[in-house]
Amino acid sequence: MELDLTGIHQLAAEQGIDTETLDEALAEALRQAYLKTPHAAKHARVEIDDRAGTFTVWAQDEISEPEPANDASEKSAATVDNGASAEATSGMAESAEPQTSDTAHTPTAAESSESSDTTAHSDAAVTPETSSATPTASPATVSHERSHAAFGPYARENRPVIRLGEEYDDTPHNFGRLAAATARQVISQLFRDAEDNKIFGAFSGQKGKLVTGIIQQDANDPSNVHVAVGDTEALLPRREQIPGERYHHGERIRVYVVNVARGLKGPEIIVSRSHPELVRRLFEREVPELVSGAVSIMAIAREAGARTKIAVRANTQGVNPKGALIGPGGARVRAVMENLGPEKIDIVDWSADPAKFVAGALSPAVATQVNVISEKNKTAIAFIHDDQLSLAIGKEGQNARLSAKLTGWKIGIESAEAHAQQESSQSAEK
Repeated sequence: MELDLTGIHQLAAEQGIDTETLDEALAEALRQAYLKTPHAAKHARVEIDDRAGTFTVWAQDEISEPEPANDASEKSAATVDNGASAEATSGMAESAEPQTSDTAHTPTAAESSESSDTTAHSDAAVTPETSSATPTASPATVSHERSHAAFGPYARENRPVIRLGEEYDDTPHNFGRLAAATARQVISQLFRDAEDNKIFGAFSGQKGKLVTGIIQQDANDPSNVHVAVGDTEALLPRREQIPGERYHHGERIRVYVVNVARGLKGPEIIVSRSHPELVRRLFEREVPELVSGAVSIMAIAREAGARTKIAVRANTQGVNPKGALIGPGGARVRAVMENLGPEKIDIVDWSADPAKFVAGALSPAVATQVNVISEKNKTAIAFIHDDQLSLAIGKEGQNARLSAKLTGWKIGIESAEAHAQQESSQSAEK
């Protein structure tokens, strides 16, 4: 059956689909379409000839297991035994009757002929394969005169004798329209897969990076925001949004690529506005020292939309890490904050000494003293002046939470004055 393979291959080449992949998918689709036709053979394959621009459905009939020979022989033997027993009984009855004449009865010519015909007829009934009146094909072969149920409704009239188990051409005569529709479906699916693979390949390397997109608000899905990144659409789910942030259709926005995965409807690209790493990527755009490695961001603690704490250290002598992130006149940190809305940013010095790190993390409050209670359990107590206790704790405990998250330590905050009075009273008792 003819099929415009040249045009199909040209379209596939434009999408970067190789000929072998296309032919394999097309052959399987045509095979599935053939199996849905009436009386189709259970076993079939499709062969595509690229040069001739044709395809052929090669079918193979299923060989059924023959009836066990033992059962057939037992039935035949039982029939013969019954006949022999009947003849023996009849003979015994005849021998028991008295002879009416001394001379034996000689059968006439007509009787002999009749007996011979009867015997021949009986033999033919027992062994039909010996009769030449109605010749049949060998069990190993089957002719084209078999019913459509065996070869399908499209069996050719001039089909030669086919041995069971051999393949034969069973391409339906009216298969052209169905084949064309199947080819269109296969090509469309391959094009979609190729496009999905292209998108997945392009964005799989973007995971963990900062990208810029345009907001595409979906009226049918107000809780999720769709962001167009080039020719691809990413999803900004509610859990990854900054609380209270408004998203307007057509606005440009910077987002952090959280995950790229293959979904049921193509690649799924999840982006975030609330991820702590978004702040890191924004600073890397503004601070050359981070890119060169002169300064490193060691830890980030963030409550999106409210406040972020960043711990930094210098890897090059003579570089001020906090000053590098703040920039001249605070220009660098302001550029970052413009992408985060009203969110505040605290930049503190990182230290390998837990006491110094905890004291710096509580900024803008100033700790007079930090006692490490247990390094194993990472617990410490910071003593703060009474007038800065509320600052150290923060609104609804925010500063204390972020400090603990930044350092990874459990931090207790106590009054420095109360601690001093307690120590003086204990020393007086001694």
